[in-house]
Amino acid sequence: MEITKNRQSEEVLRKMALRAFPGKQMEGAVELTEGMCNTAYLVSFTDKSRYILKIAAAGNRGRMSNEANLMEAEVRAMQIVHKTGAVKAAKVLYYDTSNEICDGHYFFMEKLEGQSCSSVMDSFSDEEKAVIHFEIGQAEREITSILGVHFGLLGDDSHYFQDLFSFVYQLISNVLSDAKRKQVDIVVSAEKILEMLKRDRAVFGQVTQPVLVHWDMWEGNIFVKEKHVSGIIDWERAMWGEALMDDRFRRHTRNADFLKGFGKETFTEAEMRRIYWYDILLYLTMMTEGAYREYEDDGVYQWAKRMLEISWKEIVGRGLSI
Repeated sequence: MEITKNRQSEEVLRKMALRAFPGKQMEGAVELTEGMCNTAYLVSFTDKSRYILKIAAAGNRGRMSNEANLMEAEVRAMQIVHKTGAVKAAKVLYYDTSNEICDGHYFFMEKLEGQSCSSVMDSFSDEEKAVIHFEIGQAEREITSILGVHFGLLGDDSHYFQDLFSFVYQLISNVLSDAKRKQVDIVVSAEKILEMLKRDRAVFGQVTQPVLVHWDMWEGNIFVKEKHVSGIIDWERAMWGEALMDDRFRRHTRNADFLKGFGKETFTEAEMRRIYWYDILLYLTMMTEGAYREYEDDGVYQWAKRMLEISWKEIVGRGLSI
């Protein structure tokens, strides 16, 4: 997990702060440790202002093929969402891609109010949790109401797709190649997975309008204040895809209150088929990323493996008639 962290000395942090905010004096910086990829700091200034600084890893070490220009994707996504006002996303205040101060791109953004949902959810009652999940559904609906013109990753200008199937096929192919490169046991052969995916091309053809997708909206990336959703963070995996691709629709997170908030409580046979494939994409990613991040144990891999096996049985065992 540490392999993608690009920590900097206080001297370098002060140079970053001075470039971003001329005339302001940095008082201190504290690393925020909840994130699993980029390095983040809470930077305080003598005028009592506080901002979040995120620093990207140098180069592509520890990155998988679908993790293209993650910081660029995050900045773009937040700018899009902030402009539309769809949900509360932090405002990007300064973005530096020059590599003149440090060997990674970095940006400063406003600090959202509240705490991560994952850090406080256990203290909520069932009724309070239901409200949070309902509001997450509403936020998801707002985000996925933002329309795009093509399918693809926000951080990858070189690979845009005119149809959803081609995009999903590329995403899954990339993960399978990543797994092969690191000799990760993915349980099912890559050839079989791609063969089955090709058979399901028609179910993806039903989606023609790309929408903005956060993709990684788990509880750690959702902020709450006074037991209500106050903002969404970590947009680095954002893409132009289908709403059902987001983490909240996965088998381990999907719940009735979220679906009520989103405004969709039932799914067609074709939609469920796509949901299974998006499950496969996520669980393959989680099984493989440990080999690139150099996790200390295989807990994530073992959990994702069990989830993959369940989803694969759905793919193979359920016929499709559309």
